[in-house]
Amino acid sequence: MTEEQRAEDSKKGSILVVGGGISGLTATLEAAEVGYEVFLVESNPSLGGRVAQLKHYFPKLCPPTCGLEINFRRIKNNPRITFYTLAEVQSISGGPGHYNVTIKISPRYVNEKCTCCGECTDVCMAKLPDEFNFDMVTMKGAYLPHEMAFPMRYVISPKIIGTDDAKRAVEACKYDAIDLNMQSQTVNLNVGAIIWATGWKPYDATKIDNLGIEYQNVITNMMMERLASTNGPTGGRIVRPSDNKKISKIAFVQCAGSRDENHLPYCSYICCMASLKQCTYVREQYPEAQIYVFYIDIRAPGFRYEKFYKQIKEDENIFLIKGKVAEVQEDAGTKNITVVAENAVTGEKIQETVDMAVLATGMVPNTAGAKLPGDVKCDPDGFVVSDLDRGGMFATGCAVKPLDVISSNQHATAMALKAIQTLVSS
Repeated sequence: MTEEQRAEDSKKGSILVVGGGISGLTATLEAAEVGYEVFLVESNPSLGGRVAQLKHYFPKLCPPTCGLEINFRRIKNNPRITFYTLAEVQSISGGPGHYNVTIKISPRYVNEKCTCCGECTDVCMAKLPDEFNFDMVTMKGAYLPHEMAFPMRYVISPKIIGTDDAKRAVEACKYDAIDLNMQSQTVNLNVGAIIWATGWKPYDATKIDNLGIEYQNVITNMMMERLASTNGPTGGRIVRPSDNKKISKIAFVQCAGSRDENHLPYCSYICCMASLKQCTYVREQYPEAQIYVFYIDIRAPGFRYEKFYKQIKEDENIFLIKGKVAEVQEDAGTKNITVVAENAVTGEKIQETVDMAVLATGMVPNTAGAKLPGDVKCDPDGFVVSDLDRGGMFATGCAVKPLDVISSNQHATAMALKAIQTLVSS
């Protein structure tokens, strides 16, 4: 037997990855491509996570298609990977090297015959909230999650089951791809290690009573990503939500809820750079627009980010103002927004009136407030704590702490190695 054959034979045992965002995809691929069986579980109907909602991501300002398309192809072509969408972990028993896991898979009501023709969507009448676009627009009850969805297959919302819309969707489908009798399924897995890559969600801006999220022309940073995206609600045009007018002045409000003991006590790490990135979105469409960024501290973690920050500062129409925003007001007639702050450098009170304002809301782990199965530990803020001493149970990406995409990928690779070590030593 050759050394290569011996190495291949030693790769026994399986790994469960919970969460199909960029961290979960990376951990899955790193482990599978060196010979281990991996089960990937995602609660949404498609893989990709938050990255799929972005216009661009650092460090190269790539569109989501740049990285996700390659990863989806690698997953599709790797027989060691089994993935489940619309799936959640129900229970975990056992210990490192020998976990018994129960997965619940909710019905999609669409089978593999789907060709994504879209005729089921055309016949649906009801309008439902579009969570992918943060409810800025509505969607139909038969829908494709987004244009890069993987698997590339439509979904029938449970909200229309039993309605005329569901009946019309069945009748419109020429390929017998819609099955309204689909039921939930339970899958039992035996795995040696578990990686939690459960990701994050934006902090609920409605909990911040002084920053004006109730006004039409005040949006969050993730809503801005969708506005700027070509597959977003405006086709990539950054316009005022109240009247679809072009932008001449815009404000970015940093630390919206972050570094605040009443909301999120921690820094969300990447919000500063995300807002500076979004300044470039505005500049691309509006070369003469004035852009105001109100910040507590600008944090540019790393050489590339520092270089990017310096480039932004060279723009004579981008005004970086050190000062915590005290209040955001609306003119009821014009729907213009006034941002009120105190300049921490000069001590003067500032009132800047703009067309719209963007709140840099922080990152909240999806595990916050949730009771996770198995012996999973979380810190007071809801981030998962890896059991590095005992092994077997690990967390990665924004399930651990706020991270950018490149750091999430690096961390996911490390946790894949930790999971492999558990398999090897058990």
